Amino acid sequence: MGRLAIAISGKPGTGKTVYAKHLSRVFGLRYVSSGELFRRIAQERGLDLLELHRLAEQDASIDLEVDRRAIEEARRGGAVVEGHLAVWVLRDIADLKVVLVAPLSVRAERVAKRDGKNVEEALREIERREESNRARALKYYGIDIEDLSAADLVINTAVLDVEGVKRVLETFVEEYLRLHPDKR
Repeated sequence: MGRLAIAISGKPGTGKTVYAKHLSRVFGLRYVSSGELFRRIAQERGLDLLELHRLAEQDASIDLEVDRRAIEEARRGGAVVEGHLAVWVLRDIADLKVVLVAPLSVRAERVAKRDGKNVEEALREIERREESNRARALKYYGIDIEDLSAADLVINTAVLDVEGVKRVLETFVEEYLRLHPDKR
């Protein structure tokens, strides 16, 4: 048995990064971001994020490389792996699988604030990214990311404030560790 591995997924603007980093700090786990790896690949190729998404629709090797590294990290244990497909890709590896959700309007406001864009621009970008992510998940893996049944916990991050969501997640992980002390 290895140390705890947690997968966190959600659409853009649901808080994946905020909550994955929080859990990694609180529980002393490594933080692994599939999105950051995807962004690094875009930067290495001199592309913006949407261009790489379009390229990835035709070239499976991009997503497969990101996911291969995520699987490797989760198998090592002692990690929180966050990404759009992490819950589904790691469904047989991660000990806990969490999907974060929030209404599109809330997510667009969050992304606009985070990225310094206006809300309409953020909304258009989110819709294009989500369409691309969903198409690729279906095409490459046969995964429907609208089917949340792979998750152990689904949280609407618009219902509580940041501290409230953090407390729910901490309690969920603490209760899992209480029942599985070998994962500490």
